[in-house]
Amino acid sequence: MDYKMIVLDLDDTLLRDDHTISIRTKEALMNAQNNGVKVVLASGRPTYGMKHIAKELALDEFGSFILSFNGGKIINCRTNEEMFSSTLTPESIHQLFSISRREGVFIHTYVGDEIITEDENPYTTIESELTGLPIKLVNSFVKEVNEPVVKALMVDHPDKLKLVEEKLQKELDDYSIMRSKPFFLEFTEKGVTKGTSLDQLIKTCQIKREEVIAIGDSYNDLSMIEFAGLGVAMGNAPDDIKAIANFVTDTNMNDGVAKVVEKFILSKKLTV
Repeated sequence: MDYKMIVLDLDDTLLRDDHTISIRTKEALMNAQNNGVKVVLASGRPTYGMKHIAKELALDEFGSFILSFNGGKIINCRTNEEMFSSTLTPESIHQLFSISRREGVFIHTYVGDEIITEDENPYTTIESELTGLPIKLVNSFVKEVNEPVVKALMVDHPDKLKLVEEKLQKELDDYSIMRSKPFFLEFTEKGVTKGTSLDQLIKTCQIKREEVIAIGDSYNDLSMIEFAGLGVAMGNAPDDIKAIANFVTDTNMNDGVAKVVEKFILSKKLTV
């Protein structure tokens, strides 16, 4: 297959544990782009927390794209145009806040370029460190969130959050609910996932799904791994994600992304 697009999750996939891209991986992706392959970033992160990585890979120069907020937004890196946006109503966010209180877990969302929460907690601090967005502690979450937002996260210890996820998957029908990390449970508009946004993007680019590689490590990556012609799980992914993937690569610390690009894209370009 002559692949025309490779879609990459960021944390624990493209990025090493120190949140950097290895030299080998960067070289492989730049070579792929020089050969006409679109490199797309797809993450649960807000757009702001992805732009510096897009810039490092020159996605603006190559005219590529960002799928941020688990597919809640599609951004054209060259024009900075917002090609697609999905939001949750303030009423929906208020409902999720009430449920988080009922279940005894923390919650945060994004307003502008700030993370909004009532409660200081280590998991929201991790989100701030990952995205580069500041935390705004507020007295009233409900009063502060009075406009549509793209997504919300319930956050807490993984064991506790797993039980909450199992319960809410059965209880709530109006949201897409997925785990991006063991301590992050994410809520977007129903039907909005990395996979559905990728479907929209390739139609715009006139690329077939069979011509797409998607690589990820977590449960919010499942939709795009299942959608792509070649769905790849990282070596550090859970076993149930590996079982669904077409191919399992090495870990994020051992150039897993580079090895996929070299095997399925660059080696074929060299033999043409």
